[in-house]
Amino acid sequence: MRQKMDPQSNCFHGLGMQRTEIGRELQAMSQILDKNTGILDLVYKDLIGVKDAGTGRTGMTAEQAVRAAILKQYRNLTYEELAFHLADSIAFRAFAKLSSGQYPSTSTLQENVKAISEGVWEEIVRAFIRYAAEEGIEKGRVVRVDSTATETNIHYPQDSRLLQDAIVVISRLLAAGKELTPVPGYQYSNHERVVKKQVARIRDTKKEEVRTKCYKALLGTATQVKGYALKAIEVLNAYDSADVIEGMRARILAEELERVLELFDRVIDQTGRRVIDDEKVPAQEKVFSIFECHTDIIAKGNRETVYGHKLFLATGQSGLILDCVIERGNPADSSMFLPLMDRQKDIFKRPPRQVAADGGFASSDNLDKAKELGIKDVCFSKSKGLDILDMVKSKWVYKQLRNFRAGIEAGISTLKRSFGLSRCTWTGWGGFLRYVGSSVASFNLLMLARLLILNHE
Repeated sequence: MRQKMDPQSNCFHGLGMQRTEIGRELQAMSQILDKNTGILDLVYKDLIGVKDAGTGRTGMTAEQAVRAAILKQYRNLTYEELAFHLADSIAFRAFAKLSSGQYPSTSTLQENVKAISEGVWEEIVRAFIRYAAEEGIEKGRVVRVDSTATETNIHYPQDSRLLQDAIVVISRLLAAGKELTPVPGYQYSNHERVVKKQVARIRDTKKEEVRTKCYKALLGTATQVKGYALKAIEVLNAYDSADVIEGMRARILAEELERVLELFDRVIDQTGRRVIDDEKVPAQEKVFSIFECHTDIIAKGNRETVYGHKLFLATGQSGLILDCVIERGNPADSSMFLPLMDRQKDIFKRPPRQVAADGGFASSDNLDKAKELGIKDVCFSKSKGLDILDMVKSKWVYKQLRNFRAGIEAGISTLKRSFGLSRCTWTGWGGFLRYVGSSVASFNLLMLARLLILNHE
């Protein structure tokens, strides 16, 4: 029977985390988690959906699952590395509160960590912020906001590679259908080898006319494969078998083919418009990945284009991430300023006294409405035609807040370098939200632990 936490604490758990700097950090992080056990109720509800809590082996407790997730992001580990350290390191085992003889496998860790939903990670972040407020570490009176982008785990979205990906996926689904009993009555040919050569020639050629000719050939192959898929969907939807399981497999394959075919149609369309018709396709109409179809294109001025999602972060004087909002598409920073301030008011039950923001958030409307909300000083790092004394009460205050805003860049850099936030390695839109949430929660827990260590020295 699965439990929220082990009622019998191991006397050796505290001993394994005192010998090194990392060990002391882990010990302080563990103490903070011990004071916020309310989050385990939420984690437990997510976990009991993984396996029946009333029967079978106990599995990982809710406490062990959330601690393992935090360890993974705190040290930026893969699941294989996490499993190794949980078997090898006394400090890691002590932090995760694993019992004697408990050595979770890679698949067990992945199953339990990914079961924690994005909503629960947001609540965990909020719990840490409430704890920081209770301890007097963060009052939310002075806030800075900025935006950044996190990549999804995709290759560079060339049209030829997208066509190849879709053809490979459809070919494998068609092959899987032929394993049903009785065998469905559709025919297809595997063009993966031909497509691979066509894509390689598109990549390697320097002549535009040759590239266009290869694209036309690739689109011809894509149209053939699309025809196979349409026929297969028709056959699989009408599939009849005495074996119920085989019938269900046929329906699932048909649904998956329909999902991929919808993306495939869009890729064929955008390739024809862009390459053959020399048309500029709007970003919102493009597909950037067959596998991570939720991916957006994020372009910020002259900086490198990012294929992923835009994050809006708010931090306080303590350096803690007070809020993280993930938006679809590429919304302008200025459109998110007031929603971020409203969220700050919800978190702390009052608006911040002073706010420092990047120049992209600046607008006269944002300034006026922020003042109406009760924010006394609003500093945009680039005034963009706004008078400094309209934003803040003095130029000295403006300079102080502008310098304070620059500090958020260090937090963003740490999140990307040390907590894996430069690129999300989890799949799907839900996986993206969970990955970011777990990274922010781990970052905040580490920051709290370091501040507590400093206060006790």
